[in-house]
Amino acid sequence: MNIAGLNERSRVWRLVALHIWHRTLKWMHGGPFFRLQPFSSVPSRLLIAPQDLRTSDETNAADIYGGRFLFSGHLVETQGRSPFEMNAVHEDWQRELHGFGWLRDLRAADSQIARQNARVLVEDWMKYCGRRHPIGWEAPVVTQRILSWLAHSPFILQDGDHEFYRRFVKSLAKQVRYLRQTINETEDGAVRLRASMAVASACISMAGQGRFARQSFRRLDHELTRQILPDGGHVSRNPRALIDTLADLLPLRQAFVAQGLEMPPAMVQSVDRMMPMLRFFRHGDGALAHFNGMGSTPNDLVATILAYDDARGAPPLNAPHSGYQRLSGGNSVVLMDTGPVPALAVSGDAHAGCLSFEFSSANNRLVVNCGVSPRSNPLWRKVSRSTAAHSTLTIEDTSSCRFLSEKPFGRLLGSPILSGPSYVPLEREDDMAGSRITASHDGYAADFNVFHERDLRLSGDGTVLDGIDTIRALGSVAAEHQYALRFHLYPGLRTSLLRGGSAVLMVCRDGEAWEFEAPGSALSLEESIYLSDVYGHRKAEQIVVTGSLLEKPAVGWQFRKTATAKLSRRGTSEFDDFDELPLEE
Repeated sequence: MNIAGLNERSRVWRLVALHIWHRTLKWMHGGPFFRLQPFSSVPSRLLIAPQDLRTSDETNAADIYGGRFLFSGHLVETQGRSPFEMNAVHEDWQRELHGFGWLRDLRAADSQIARQNARVLVEDWMKYCGRRHPIGWEAPVVTQRILSWLAHSPFILQDGDHEFYRRFVKSLAKQVRYLRQTINETEDGAVRLRASMAVASACISMAGQGRFARQSFRRLDHELTRQILPDGGHVSRNPRALIDTLADLLPLRQAFVAQGLEMPPAMVQSVDRMMPMLRFFRHGDGALAHFNGMGSTPNDLVATILAYDDARGAPPLNAPHSGYQRLSGGNSVVLMDTGPVPALAVSGDAHAGCLSFEFSSANNRLVVNCGVSPRSNPLWRKVSRSTAAHSTLTIEDTSSCRFLSEKPFGRLLGSPILSGPSYVPLEREDDMAGSRITASHDGYAADFNVFHERDLRLSGDGTVLDGIDTIRALGSVAAEHQYALRFHLYPGLRTSLLRGGSAVLMVCRDGEAWEFEAPGSALSLEESIYLSDVYGHRKAEQIVVTGSLLEKPAVGWQFRKTATAKLSRRGTSEFDDFDELPLEE
């Protein structure tokens, strides 16, 4: 009997039952029952507008005024119609439109025309979508819209008449009420946490919310306590969740102080924990490592968030609750995934990248994971989550995790992880010579009867990274099974094979050079793709070491620095040919 298969099927049916139950409750709260319930009194006024920390681009204001809306990579020209009348458009475009995050661009223009345009678009939404819209009333979209309307309310309401003010506040109160009543049925994880922050922000910002404030503050305290781990990581193990949470939590904290309210204890503790963890994931160039759903780094937003960090100490080296390790020596940094898969309910964006690592030297990233595509394409999303898209070992091109397949429940439930590494023992040693991590995982135990063990050591001066990958058999192992050990290289590195193909030379833009070798093993340079570039997919390369589980169950390898930086990173022409054009899909 396949116990693993039975466990996976039971998890699927439990998810289906839970989803149907939540959908039923949400329909009751948001459908006819919601409309039949009496509205509470409309708040008389807005008291405060929480700050929006995200960066704006005033050049977008002219496009919006001209009826050109570029969201999620899709350009729609409205030809004089309201964008909220247009439903036959990509769903991600509609989500960004209905979220009103683009109000910050109109506000940055700081003109009377921009204010009038904002009021007209808000009025259109209340007219066409204020009662019901299949996308406009999704919980994450409602959350984003509440936060956007609150933050930019002074801009929207300036020069507006009293009647518009009243309708605006009434609509805002209705959305907050809907989110408050359906929050238990929203997707668990970062989505629910952000919804709790939106409700709390509304209770602080709107007058007459005392009866709901205590409840919303308790909810926020509960979600922060539950979702922010003791080391500062998020339960989803996604570094991006830290950026998004802090971007909303810091303005909320300021609003508490401005109103003279006592902050929930978890709010203070969570910020103090997350700030060092955000630094933990950063490479020398400021980018965050690509683990479990992290895509391109919004450097401007990260810099703004870190400006609120009063301590500004060195990042921690060990994040045991989040399941990550950091090695640091000289100017080199190694970040490694050493954790089990997240809980089923928060694994919708998690990756099969256990024991993968990223490696950087000063401002040069060398070894990376492929990251997450900014394009809303199910195929690329599936590729990015596979083990082969990470700098670790794969067996027979199989991922170390099993995801919920698209049929029959994928469209209903998404693609959470049904099974994967659950036992990831770890040992760490730090001394004057350097730092060493030894970890293993059982993700391949069920299918191939083996453990994968990885031993990494970074020298104290950061010039040498040694590794040993070992396949440990738990019983009989099929002779024909092959493994592939992958090291995805950051785009822009100039590479070449050395010594008859037994080593690889990597030269960075600034002239810094590294060599890779795996003595006694067959290695090759193959094509790869870097998905997390802000401008689109980029061609890249990967070092691949292959072998048989039985014939060569252990591979030793080394990255060694052979030349220091000789050129400034700006104003050089010798390495201009490194620039890559985005890879067409």
